[in-house]
Amino acid sequence: MSALYSQMYTYSIEQAFSRRPYKRSTDYRNMIPVKSYAAHDTKGTLSPFLFERRALRDTDVLIDIKYCGVCHTDIHQARNEWGRTVYPVVPGHEIVGTVQQVGKAVTKYKVGDRVGVGCFVDSCGSCQSCKEHQEQYCDKGPTSTYNAKDKQGEITRGGYSSAIVVQESFVLKIPDGMDLASAAPLLCAGITTYSPLMHWKIGQGMKVGIVGLGGLGHMALKFAHSMGAQVVQFTTSQSKIVDAKRLGAHEVILSSNPQAMQTHAGTFDFILDTVSAEHDINALIGMLKRDGQFVMLGAPAQAPTVIPFLLIMRRRNVAGSLVGGIRETQEMLDYCAKHGITSDIEVIPMSQINEAYERTLKGDVKYRFVIDMATLH
Repeated sequence: MSALYSQMYTYSIEQAFSRRPYKRSTDYRNMIPVKSYAAHDTKGTLSPFLFERRALRDTDVLIDIKYCGVCHTDIHQARNEWGRTVYPVVPGHEIVGTVQQVGKAVTKYKVGDRVGVGCFVDSCGSCQSCKEHQEQYCDKGPTSTYNAKDKQGEITRGGYSSAIVVQESFVLKIPDGMDLASAAPLLCAGITTYSPLMHWKIGQGMKVGIVGLGGLGHMALKFAHSMGAQVVQFTTSQSKIVDAKRLGAHEVILSSNPQAMQTHAGTFDFILDTVSAEHDINALIGMLKRDGQFVMLGAPAQAPTVIPFLLIMRRRNVAGSLVGGIRETQEMLDYCAKHGITSDIEVIPMSQINEAYERTLKGDVKYRFVIDMATLH
């Protein structure tokens, strides 16, 4: 840890959690001190950390964070499992809260509005993907909400914090009546599953398989069910059958049972794989009809091997999908409000975040941890 970060960290322990409000001066050129939890090395242990958000620019929104979801990506980043973490790192990209202050040119939001921030906070704005409202596929790469370098060369910091400053075009409106805590995971787990289901036009008359019943899988089940598809859950655990049916599965297949798998072979129009752990995708591809679509959301550390003849002999397709763009994410939030869909969550105090990481790795959560930022002392 550098002398500068050491000094900042010491200051954070002594001063950051004194419950001082951040600056609310009408002169929004001032930097904004923020309380947070950060990881400082590859151990990934999170602890109190003070830093400053940028002063509000004309089109910026200052958000008082109420809740932040815990994504598996946060663990990867905190522990540098992808090899590109810049420490100290403040994770969190499932952010909901209320508008505290706005820049003078902001037109979409006002103080007190319920808002959210998802996986990215900027993009180039000029490539074809950005022009088509697919900022997640920006040619230059979207600016991630944390652990990324923004256009000014500063490292972004995420939602395990008391406040965040984001330009209004990357802020989302949380519909009235939607529970804020349960809405937080929609900004990642929700849109990550909604986007491919919409892209491949899932609907009535289609047989859809969902692989994995975790933070992503449980949202995929809810969405596919609401879209009118016949939804089948693939799981390796007998204990998840009851919950899968509660969440919207019409049927559950134990993928460890060869007979059950064979019974459904060649019958699926679409399979969405949400699992990041290593597993045999060939058995799942074999469940598809001719022209069936297999979509991967998880990214196993060891690249899977695909048997070419499984694709060739039935003209099956394998694809991947990321989160949605800003327009689609807002569409997803409005869809959730209309259909009464939110994430199943366990709300935790900030002091339990390290325990929550370990429980996440063990699958000991139904189905997403959400941090109550009122506990950020």
